[in-house]
Amino acid sequence: MSLVKRLVVAATSAALLAGPASAALKPGAKAPAFTAPGYLAGAPVSLSLSEALKKGPVVLYFFPSAYSKGCNLEAHLFSEATDKFKAQNATVIGVTAGGVKQLAAFSKDTKTCGGKFAVAADPGARIARQYDSLLTLKPDWSDRTSYVIAPNGTILHSYSKMDPSDHVAQTLAAVKAYNTKR
Repeated sequence: MSLVKRLVVAATSAALLAGPASAALKPGAKAPAFTAPGYLAGAPVSLSLSEALKKGPVVLYFFPSAYSKGCNLEAHLFSEATDKFKAQNATVIGVTAGGVKQLAAFSKDTKTCGGKFAVAADPGARIARQYDSLLTLKPDWSDRTSYVIAPNGTILHSYSKMDPSDHVAQTLAAVKAYNTKR
């Protein structure tokens, strides 16, 4: 194989590993309804998007797997910002197709969710598939995509990036912008 061909293959592989494709659900699209089992502070709960939307906007964030480095950081950042979201009448719900057997512990761990918001189990990535939030190289796992959904079920904002550091800022800004326009 020529050097140029090897470089093209390497660059393509790196791009696939670097992150997910951009989210297909764009602002204005209707958010797919779902009900899923999950946990809040270690206790089992049933999570319904339609029920959460009755309280106000929903921040629905997909993450690859409980107890992976980036997911731990992202969950911790969302837990630290929970009061800011609540002040905006927004509900945060995490969803993952990976590591679902560890979600009860993950939901109450002070290094991750800290019992501040619910996380939904998505075995088989059924919900992630509806939201076009699948990892390219592991399509049975959810990628790192965050959505802000208006109470009427419309997508207000979507953000896909494997780096977890900006998801909270992106979604909080979108929730604040929504509340300002109302």
